Amino acid sequence: MVEESDLKITGTLIWYYHICKREVWLMAHQLEPDEDNPLIELGRLISETTYKRDKKQIHLEGITIDLAKLDDEKIVVGEVKKSSKFRDSARMQLCYYLYVLRGYGIEAEGELLFPKEKRREKVTLTDETAREIEGTIEEIKKIATQELPPKAVKIGYCTNCGYREFCWS
Repeated sequence: MVEESDLKITGTLIWYYHICKREVWLMAHQLEPDEDNPLIELGRLISETTYKRDKKQIHLEGITIDLAKLDDEKIVVGEVKKSSKFRDSARMQLCYYLYVLRGYGIEAEGELLFPKEKRREKVTLTDETAREIEGTIEEIKKIATQELPPKAVKIGYCTNCGYREFCWS
């Protein structure tokens, strides 16, 4: 069982929380998804090969920011996703990054990047969103410290999920 003091909240956990609570538990317990899943490989490839000119990856306190740049005296951090299908979870993941940066006294803006769709979306951390992030962190802690994972619930995401065999075999 994961102890709350051992749990490291990551952007990935925030992302999964907004898609599937069971995935939160699995990731928190270090049960990795099928790394040979073609969609996981595609996501990794897109992240590694797009926006190379702006690529300045930052690793900090459980987060990996895909891109960072200075734009008109403002820091802008970007999160690259293969599609906008899970835009809301991606937006919350990016808000978490902005929240962590704010904790260090760094005010930044965010940008979701969907290279295959040639789309960009601005993201800002509001006080309301910061409170939502704080609530999400508390819920992740509750889920992760449970003895057993939440029951599997069939959602549209399951078809392509790296945990599909774990949940549905």
